[in-house]
Amino acid sequence: MKLENSRRDFIKTSALATGGLLASSFVLPGAYAAPVTELKLALIGCGGRGTGAAFQALNTGHNIKLVAMADAFRDRLDGAYKPLIEKYGKDVVTVSEDKKFVGFDAYKQAIAEADVVILATPPGFRPMHFEEAVKQGKQVFMEKPVAVDAAGIRKVLKAAEEAKAKKLNVVVGLQRHYQANYVETIKRIHDGEIGDIINGQVYWNDGGVWVRERQPGQTEMEYQMRNWYYFNWLCGDHINEQHVHNIDIANWVKKGYPVKAEGTGGRLVRTGKENGEIFDHHVLTYTYADGSVIHSECRHFPGAQNRVDESFQGTKGTAYLSAGNHGTLKDWKGNVLYEHDRKNQPNPYQVEHDLLWEALFNGDYKYADAENAAKSTMTAIMGRYATYSGKPLTWDEALNGSIDLMPETLAWDANPKVLPGEDGYYPHAVPGKTKVI
Repeated sequence: MKLENSRRDFIKTSALATGGLLASSFVLPGAYAAPVTELKLALIGCGGRGTGAAFQALNTGHNIKLVAMADAFRDRLDGAYKPLIEKYGKDVVTVSEDKKFVGFDAYKQAIAEADVVILATPPGFRPMHFEEAVKQGKQVFMEKPVAVDAAGIRKVLKAAEEAKAKKLNVVVGLQRHYQANYVETIKRIHDGEIGDIINGQVYWNDGGVWVRERQPGQTEMEYQMRNWYYFNWLCGDHINEQHVHNIDIANWVKKGYPVKAEGTGGRLVRTGKENGEIFDHHVLTYTYADGSVIHSECRHFPGAQNRVDESFQGTKGTAYLSAGNHGTLKDWKGNVLYEHDRKNQPNPYQVEHDLLWEALFNGDYKYADAENAAKSTMTAIMGRYATYSGKPLTWDEALNGSIDLMPETLAWDANPKVLPGEDGYYPHAVPGKTKVI
């Protein structure tokens, strides 16, 4: 009972407090329709995160029908459908065979069937999927990051404006914005408890992720799609796919986005043919308009020490945050100014769906996450541009970059833009030589 009360209290008190960069740009109150009694959901992208998001939506307790599913691969779709139908049954998971859409264009068909869509494919597809969902007038939950290059970011920003004009709720899976320790601690930072923020450090250092080996008979397109984490047109490198969470916290704390990025990176321990083109480490300095700097670090070194957290230094004290429910403020003498109570904190992955679906069933327009998510994603992309090129970049230079990573043709027998050499190794960026924008 205590846990449930805590969850309800957090949802009630944070509905207006949660937000991206600024509450006014993230939570936009105002009714747009009458309350509804049933909503239809489509799942676009049936991997682990998409399946998890579908569970979280259906776990909200509202009258939601999952009516359509889409994925490039039938086995991924079937892998998501099985646990969903087993838990919720055919009265909730009403996806008939003709509503299971497979292929590169499957998203359009699935979106057309629903009132609300979950977009959870590899992030390279997010701009076109979000654009289509907004075009069709759908409410949206989409996973982070929301693009892999500046061309995609510009498309998302344009669609975000259209979503606002249509009063379509958009929640993005930067779930720390819905996590109590972040909400409460950053509110106090913004209230001035540790003064003006002059420095910060954000980290995602761990051992790396899965590798999916090449299978006999796979085309190059299928291999890269299956092994999407290691190709920038699909993933954007781990600085984008993972570290965007921590970078986004820096932007939230700073109430702005950096004006310049410079740093270094490379492939030190993850250098195999199976590791595609991405780096295994990125170390950057982001400079903000007021001259303050944020140190950004992410790496995939198996066996090295892990660290995933954020810390900030102000003129009056320091802050420490982490996804493990930590939230601490201290003055420069070491006195604790605030210590977040980590007991019974609700799951932020569930909270973001609880809040979204509550708004949808009440007929409210409250959530416009897309712009902040796009700009925090752009911050990560700018960091990759800086480490790949070995040269400092301004925000405007990065955002206006003309290189588009998406293949000219999306088909199983078409080739992506990056291909392996005769030795099986993929070309990768060389700082000082590679052109990124």
